[in-house]
Amino acid sequence: MTSNSKKEVRVRFAPSPTGPFSIGNARTALFNWLYARHRKGKFLLRIEDTDEKRSKKEYEELILDGLNWLDFDWDEEVVHQSERKEIYKKYLKKLVDEGKAFRCFCSEEELEADKEAKLSQGLPPTYSGRCRNLSDEEVKKRIKDGEDYVIRFRMPGAKISFRDLVRGKVEFNGELIGDFIIAKDFENPLYNFAVVVDDEAMDVSHVIRGEDHISNTPKQIAIQKALGFNEVKYAHLPLILAPGGKKLSKRDLKKSLMDYKSEGYIPEAMFNFLALMGWHPKEDRELVSREEAIDEFSLKRVQKSGAGYDETKLEWYNSHYIQNLPAEKIVSYLSDFIPSTWGDKPKLLKKAVEAEQERMKRLTDFKELADFFFELPDYNADMLIWKENRAESMKSLKKVYNFVKNLNEDEFNKEKVEKFLLDLSDEFGGKGEVFWPFRVALSGKKASPGGLDILEVLGKDESERSLKKAVEKSEGLHMLD
Repeated sequence: MTSNSKKEVRVRFAPSPTGPFSIGNARTALFNWLYARHRKGKFLLRIEDTDEKRSKKEYEELILDGLNWLDFDWDEEVVHQSERKEIYKKYLKKLVDEGKAFRCFCSEEELEADKEAKLSQGLPPTYSGRCRNLSDEEVKKRIKDGEDYVIRFRMPGAKISFRDLVRGKVEFNGELIGDFIIAKDFENPLYNFAVVVDDEAMDVSHVIRGEDHISNTPKQIAIQKALGFNEVKYAHLPLILAPGGKKLSKRDLKKSLMDYKSEGYIPEAMFNFLALMGWHPKEDRELVSREEAIDEFSLKRVQKSGAGYDETKLEWYNSHYIQNLPAEKIVSYLSDFIPSTWGDKPKLLKKAVEAEQERMKRLTDFKELADFFFELPDYNADMLIWKENRAESMKSLKKVYNFVKNLNEDEFNKEKVEKFLLDLSDEFGGKGEVFWPFRVALSGKKASPGGLDILEVLGKDESERSLKKAVEKSEGLHMLD
């Protein structure tokens, strides 16, 4: 076994398209991507789709959509294991021909009986070795007789150790692992064998993955040595845990990353959330930009203990980034959450976003918050009244309407209207009788941005129409001069 002498860092993200592209998958992809970008290396994508029954194209599309949504760009062509069976077959034959793997004809009943026998003696339930030393003649005869078999790797009994870049030295006893299955037959390799062949073919230098794969690592190292492949460096990431240190629920595990997008989360928030899920920058802080994460990322700063998953925190990140990103960026994310006709008024849409950003937690909030900018809702005239003071509210509303109506286009601006409203408030003895009906008239809602902010977004003509409608509602008029 030779050491990988290549200086270039080459990492791979290798998901199986057999289920949703989860938060855990996305965190693994992110850490690989950050490591590659920090080290000026390559981030490779491999789709592990050898399980023909469970692999589905729709799951692969979710993986690609998720990576694209988070802008985890990959280098080189995507590798599909399903297209590499001849390569696996060649190396399987090599191991069998060299006596480093063998055909096992044991039935499930025999294997179960052997397992129970070992457990009853207090021994680890490793493979008994029943088929380990069959003669060539016996193997040929059993194949000729049509007996089914699997291919087992002849596991060395020595200890296997490696230096995990997160956890330090890790050691396994090969005798406690036993001869494990690496293929159902020469046409159908299993995970631990296929990944070793692929990592060598792709010149992978570092394997960064979840800690649930630690038990696979000694098996893969043993296969690497048997085939004379390059050594690979390993880093195992902490498991993601629910608040309180509990395992994530089945509901969380079945949730796809793209479900979060559909629920109105934005990629900047998800990036920050994932980046701090088991890793922390040099100075502990809550907000980390993409550029900062690339610059500071190190496997030395990945924690060994479980990483907390807290959707309340994700909500906070989402609200923060929606409120602080440029309005143009938020507009670019909104197309799936608003009527298409809103996009026909790009200037109005941008102004509406600027007016509502402070109140948005998710993109899904915008439609309900901002609908009145595009079509004033039908509301009850009683909403226009400030603290049951109908006469005063209606009187001030009519004065505001007439003031706005009589402004020339070049005179119309937020500051001029604000001064009029403040002077009118002095006349009426308080702001409520003036500002409340004014705001409701423009929004048709009990809660909305300030009336002056709405006025600025709508412009003179639309503001005038809304104020006129409010006066008509309150006084039952159909025409105003």
